[in-house]
Amino acid sequence: MAREQRNGSGGTELGRFLRAHRTRVTPEEVGLPAGPGIRRTPGLRREELATLAGVSIDYYTRLERGKEAHPSPSVVDALASALRLDAAEHEHLRDLAACAARGSAAEQPVMPDRTVGQGMRLLLESMRPYPAYVISRTLDVLACNPSGLRMFAGLETWPEDQRNIVRFIFLDPDAPKLFDDWDDQIRAVVGRLRALAGTEPDAPDLTRLVGQLLSGSAEFARLWEGYDVRIHTHGSKTFHHPEVGDLTPGYQSMQLEGTPGHRLIAYYAEPGTPDYDKMVLLDKAATAPDSEPAEDSRN
Repeated sequence: MAREQRNGSGGTELGRFLRAHRTRVTPEEVGLPAGPGIRRTPGLRREELATLAGVSIDYYTRLERGKEAHPSPSVVDALASALRLDAAEHEHLRDLAACAARGSAAEQPVMPDRTVGQGMRLLLESMRPYPAYVISRTLDVLACNPSGLRMFAGLETWPEDQRNIVRFIFLDPDAPKLFDDWDDQIRAVVGRLRALAGTEPDAPDLTRLVGQLLSGSAEFARLWEGYDVRIHTHGSKTFHHPEVGDLTPGYQSMQLEGTPGHRLIAYYAEPGTPDYDKMVLLDKAATAPDSEPAEDSRN
């Protein structure tokens, strides 16, 4: 799937990223006149971006079409500046350039280890009633405490090997009801996958998931083609939870060193607040005798 993404009608991933972001920048934003008549394409023309980045039109066109795959670091930085990329997008452009330069010489990717050690599982248990879980680099739920799985109401009914945050958000019909900031939520999870695609476009765990989502969700396909790589690592999130009602906990995402891209996600609230009390209720509901067992995923 990823090989087709790079060599199909859209050219390389690098070229597709440049084209997608070129359409987002208007001439007025970079101090250029819009010019007479109707512009056939949104955003900047190729020649305008080439001029802003200080490269020839021919060179930029070959870069966007995948005919040139070795832009220098200075060219990458100039393009990032011309496209008004933020820090995350700039870094992603560097990753895409490095990936394009490696080309077919890159090593065959392998499936990363999904093992979550006993120490991490003990930590998850010790964090109760705060919901917490460990996810893979493609957002598979690998391990969780009881309320960690229950936060995503309905996910506990999915087969363990299908429990993936992105898959749940785009393919579960009730998922949009759960999140207050739906647009931010879907952009954040797609951004995570897009960032991974910049460094490992042929990774089997990524290509399998993205292939399923492209065919199963038009909304995912639209965002995937937008090449937005902005990632949220902390903040607050409002849930409209069917079991405990509305709550707005804080959250923190933490990279776990010594793992193949695993991250710990934890939600929190001040003890004695309504949000904390709802987390306690969620934790108790998840472990009640008549509730669905919320076991850790062991894949």
